Amino acid sequence: MKLRQKILLLAVAPLAVAMFGIALAVRYQATALARHERALVEAAYLQSKEMELRHYVELAQSTIAPMVRSGRNDVATRQAAMEALARLDYGPDGYFFLYDLQGRNLMHPRQPELVGQDLWLMRDPQGALTIQQLIAAAKAGGGSVRYQWRKPSSQQLAPKLGYVVAVPEWGWMLGTGIYLDDVEQTLRQLDARAETDIRETMAWIGVIAGISILLVAASGLALNVSEHREADAKLRQLAQRVVQSQEEERARLSRELHDGISQLLVSVKLVLEAATNRIRLAPTEGASVAPVLGMALARLDSVFNEVRRVARNLRPALLDDLGLFAALQHLAREMQAGSSLGVKVTQTGQPRELSDDQATALFRIAQEALTNVERHAHASRVDVALEFAETATRLTVRDNGTGFDVARMQVDPRRGIGLRNLRERMAALGGQFDIVSGPGGTQIVAALPPAPPKPPTSPADDRSPTAAHTAAPTSTSDFPQS
Repeated sequence: MKLRQKILLLAVAPLAVAMFGIALAVRYQATALARHERALVEAAYLQSKEMELRHYVELAQSTIAPMVRSGRNDVATRQAAMEALARLDYGPDGYFFLYDLQGRNLMHPRQPELVGQDLWLMRDPQGALTIQQLIAAAKAGGGSVRYQWRKPSSQQLAPKLGYVVAVPEWGWMLGTGIYLDDVEQTLRQLDARAETDIRETMAWIGVIAGISILLVAASGLALNVSEHREADAKLRQLAQRVVQSQEEERARLSRELHDGISQLLVSVKLVLEAATNRIRLAPTEGASVAPVLGMALARLDSVFNEVRRVARNLRPALLDDLGLFAALQHLAREMQAGSSLGVKVTQTGQPRELSDDQATALFRIAQEALTNVERHAHASRVDVALEFAETATRLTVRDNGTGFDVARMQVDPRRGIGLRNLRERMAALGGQFDIVSGPGGTQIVAALPPAPPKPPTSPADDRSPTAAHTAAPTSTSDFPQS
């Protein structure tokens, strides 16, 4: 083999191997990321659907609650409750159904032929005992079940997510469901788009590899034995180009994946906003859905904020822009907008400058406490008091809920993680963290000593006195379910 051929082979072979390795690595990473993205989107969809169904069932329970609590158990009262539930539909495929706890259908607005039938042994195409699974979930305190059911609008079997609860006073199982064929269609579109993006990426890698190999081959053909020094320089340049092409491809793939995920999240938000506006324009078609979609939008905004927090490692925007007291007021407004909980925020004493860590700690404690009250305390009112005393800055959160066993919570290693984290954070800042809870409600008091004075800074470096660095949110499931 001639020297020029050896040099050509020595240049082309590593390049081809490197480009092939890059192509395999990129395809593997892109495929793995697409699967992960699909799983995240599916989980988010199902979580939002389950939350939506839970609110529908709560609405249905509140509709028949006066009849159930009346103590009457006659046929007329039950029939009136069934008729009220039959009228609570939300679209062509949104309805409520009733079964007794032995599997007999009591009401089905879309399939009246099922009324009175014993469906205890009914199985779906996969062989699962559908009604038995629903009744088991209802007896366990309520929950969601995935199964196959005939869709009224198309008369075709479709995957469905149902949410059921028990009405023990009358021996009923009350439930509703949402068909998931639109979710599966969205996931198929995501899979198709991911496959298209991967093919395009591989095509670009192939083009770059082909051009690089052609350039190397053309350069090698121009070499001769007397140009060893020039050949060595060209080979070094080629090696640098290979490394550069690897970095450029990785950067380009990173930008594409980042933009794709961001666009997907934005598109989900736009779809939810469009659905909310449509329901507001036509309230008779589903007025009960608007609050649920509004809450979904609020929580999606929270997801955006959390992604930004993790990605950019910034301080909480509320503390930076508004200060601690205004941030607490804004947090209270957000909490009241998504629930029936009444939150009052007050401030006493002469406000003073707090350190970044102190403002962040107090804000996180209020955020944790309000979230726990909303989820577990069954309270109707919460008072948040920010007090600037001479010896301490004190935050007090008091609710009128059911309370919980503080001693039991503290000794249980599987519960109270968020509260323990808050206690440790306050201890690190030299503060105190106390919890008092009973049947009349729960009170959380966090006290911090005055922050030492800050060294003077230039006007360009001035920041809000209560700005605080972002800290990871603590657990929001500390208070036990009553």
